[in-house]
Amino acid sequence: MANLGVYIQVPFCQTKCTYCNFHTGVVSAGRFAPYADAVCREIRGHRSLLEAAGVRDSQTLSTERRVADTVYVGGGTPSLLEPQLLREMLQALRDNFSCVWEEVTLEADPETIDAEKAAQWTAVGFNRVSFGSQSFVDEELKAAGRMHRRDDIYRAVPILRAAGIRNISFDLIAGLPKQTPASWRQSLDETIALAPEHVSIYMMEIDESSRLGLEVLQGGARYSARELPSEEAMAEFYELAQAELKAAGYLQYEISNWAKPGFASRHNQKYWQREAYLGFGAGAHSFSGTQRWANRHDAAAYVAALLEGKSAIETVDEVSPSMALEEELFLGLRQTAGIDLGRIERQYGVSFSERASQLAASGMVKTIDGTLRLPADKLSVSNEIIVELLRSVQTLV
Repeated sequence: MANLGVYIQVPFCQTKCTYCNFHTGVVSAGRFAPYADAVCREIRGHRSLLEAAGVRDSQTLSTERRVADTVYVGGGTPSLLEPQLLREMLQALRDNFSCVWEEVTLEADPETIDAEKAAQWTAVGFNRVSFGSQSFVDEELKAAGRMHRRDDIYRAVPILRAAGIRNISFDLIAGLPKQTPASWRQSLDETIALAPEHVSIYMMEIDESSRLGLEVLQGGARYSARELPSEEAMAEFYELAQAELKAAGYLQYEISNWAKPGFASRHNQKYWQREAYLGFGAGAHSFSGTQRWANRHDAAAYVAALLEGKSAIETVDEVSPSMALEEELFLGLRQTAGIDLGRIERQYGVSFSERASQLAASGMVKTIDGTLRLPADKLSVSNEIIVELLRSVQTLV
């Protein structure tokens, strides 16, 4: 039985970035402690709360049956919280789960980092920091509504190293407003020079869930909406990142993720490999293998429910065999290791090899020794290929 991953959501930020489509908010610091207390309540009562919400596999996710080996505290900007609150949430996990932590990640923005905080983070158990750098160009950071500047990145990294953090991940966004080929190369070059163990590169998403996305869709000019790179330029940025990171010794193991050998994110691989994980906090998601469920997004409503001893779970969804197969293909193709076609056919009782061969003949995918993968030069347009693949799956189940 595979080990559990645990995710804790902290949905608070100092400001809302223009491109952000997450359920996060800017609130007073006075709300941080009550929220952390609610998370601890949810952790302590997780089994009964899951049962009350109708989660069928609550016992198989319990303390006695599973070991938690990864923790990811994300957001939002969890580095805003006082270290004591982070310590309390991690201690609640230790008190209520069998914990053998291999990787404990904290998301942190550069401007929130200082030596005292960083020392306390390592003292309470964090050994990895996911660092929201996004860009090394101040003009781009300002346009995106980010609080930090390039100098903050250079100030923060030595602090983390001095505190004992030996596993740092940098985030970069390809397609920020005002981004140019030269500025993108600058961000790549400076990232590589600082030598993080892990790099995540995300393509700018345009949808109505963010202020920038809505402005673009409405044809407006606010938030530098008319200064976005073209889709073709973003694809070129991505392909440049592939080449430069490979040359610098990073291995691409997922569409958006590169790591030095031995530093691929253990926690995130649980998501992509459909292993069980538990989420705590407002808006957190969980997966047992046969069900997915999610907590309510509103932080105040989440806290109120836990204070009343009630479950904060808002939705519980069954994962049908056909849905599981689609997830296997979607998530499998995101990983450069690809999909074991033999396992898929045995597990789901489908015959997929002929269709895979047809797609391979068209150049959309490649098959080697029974493994289906996206070609490296197709990763920048992966969504279109995966959609086409999933269409073919619907005729199999």
